[in-house]
Amino acid sequence: MWHSTQAMADEIAAGIANEGVSVRPIHIRSSHRSEIMTEVLDAAAVVVGSPTLNNQLFPTVSDFLVYMKGLKPLNKIGAAFGSYGWSGEAVKLINKELEAMNFDVIDPGIRIQYVPEKKGLEACFELGKKVGQAINEKI
Repeated sequence: MWHSTQAMADEIAAGIANEGVSVRPIHIRSSHRSEIMTEVLDAAAVVVGSPTLNNQLFPTVSDFLVYMKGLKPLNKIGAAFGSYGWSGEAVKLINKELEAMNFDVIDPGIRIQYVPEKKGLEACFELGKKVGQAINEKI
């Protein structure tokens, strides 16, 4: 929404890559759901981020999660992250959806208020490393 979640995604992707795992960040608003799902079905892990908007997920993220749920991806590692201004429900809501799809959610997720600072970005990098390590253990 204000690029805070994007900055978080960049650090998470860097953390995954740091573990020697190929990573493909996808901007939901710039990609079609079907193209994203092709990547999801081939992926070992899916990390979903969303800002909180009016106590809910960003609409495009919600739409994507509903679409993904209908296609029932199997044997996926999952994690969530998001930025917020006031309440920060997005991460909890993403985790709920990932768990409903039987994803192996390996972390409670990262919530950062407003623009992420150094400490927050370091936590994002660490989440990425954790995801990368989980992938390496799985394959």
